Amino acid sequence: MRALITIFAQVFQSIGANKLRSFLTMFGIAWGVASLLLLIGLGEGFRSGQRRGLAELGTDMIMMWGGTIPVLPEQHVGMRPYKLTLSDVEAIRAQAPDVRNVTSIINRSDIKQVSDFSSAGGQVLGVELNYPEISNLPIEQGRFLNQQDIDERRQVVVLGQRMVGLLFPGRPALGAVITLNGYRFQVIGIAKKVGRGNNDGPNQRIYIPIPTMQEFFPLAGDNIPEDSISQIEYQPLTEDLNETAKAEVHKVIATRHGFDPKRKEGFEEWDTIKTNRMVGLIFTAMDLFLGGVGIVTLALGAVGIINIMLVTVTERTKEIGLRKALGATNRSILFQFFLEGLTLTALSGVIGILGAAALMAALGSVVGNNDMGFDPPRLVPWSAAMAMGTLTLCGVVAGLYPARQAAMLAPVEALRKE
Repeated sequence: MRALITIFAQVFQSIGANKLRSFLTMFGIAWGVASLLLLIGLGEGFRSGQRRGLAELGTDMIMMWGGTIPVLPEQHVGMRPYKLTLSDVEAIRAQAPDVRNVTSIINRSDIKQVSDFSSAGGQVLGVELNYPEISNLPIEQGRFLNQQDIDERRQVVVLGQRMVGLLFPGRPALGAVITLNGYRFQVIGIAKKVGRGNNDGPNQRIYIPIPTMQEFFPLAGDNIPEDSISQIEYQPLTEDLNETAKAEVHKVIATRHGFDPKRKEGFEEWDTIKTNRMVGLIFTAMDLFLGGVGIVTLALGAVGIINIMLVTVTERTKEIGLRKALGATNRSILFQFFLEGLTLTALSGVIGILGAAALMAALGSVVGNNDMGFDPPRLVPWSAAMAMGTLTLCGVVAGLYPARQAAMLAPVEALRKE
């Protein structure tokens, strides 16, 4: 133990004897490690922020708004839009086994909303009772729509967070009455704020039962079915079955509206599962690229340490010769110089990791839970493990070669070295 302590004391004494050289070498490696961890941490922050943003829309959700189809079957010119219907939704429930949940929505933005205190012009959505199971709609006060509201044809509404401020500025909204195009509706629930940043659209919505929406505010247009709806939202049984579920839904819709389900223009949709995967692949590619750059950077740092240690061996040639003449073995010389190179590398890596972790913690405390679409950077365990593994390998290589050069010096030749 005493011999090991002595060797470590000699190692740190040797490192301290060339402070500037040691500092510059260690700074280069520490900077490379910190930069690698910071870049990967930022990428992971953007990745998790994107996932959080999609999760605020809903869980495993696919949206469909219809599309355009030929005016006549088998015709390739003369396209027309078509409307989705409530009967389409029922057909999906019956004929798409890989769809676990589906809901219909009627959306209108031309309905005048008036309270006793103010007026507004947000979106009015007619929704089914299972709407919150697919779309993210947490309730802050009161309740959401229930079956009794449907059975008793109650004229009730749930207000988005922003609509409360617009219709009832500084006043309680729960239990109050508003009018929609002159029809009286009672407020039974208030939703929590959803979305981030300037995306305040989801909070400027009013939700009413879809049968009530059909009765008072049906979609207008020429030659459209009475049960027309604005969009369909559905979920596959599992994330991996999203393409299978979409194919089943496409087949149902195409069959009912008389066109080929392979016509891509026949469907206007957004698959949040696919979007999430694409974003994940982009950031994974970025992580791999940054990881490769980081490994190359650390390898270059190891080359720098090799050069420094070779210079050290040259400068201490007489010392090595004297120690050998006094009985030092090749093994002891090898071990000391190897330990010097490994210590330089290890200290540099630890400083870089601690510096990156401290900076990311500081950024996290400043940024916190933000509405800007990304999360604070965080120290990713696999990137730290990769950095330490690479540093260990580089340290072994950087220490072993110069140490072997020192150990192989002949004592007589070393002592005669000027």
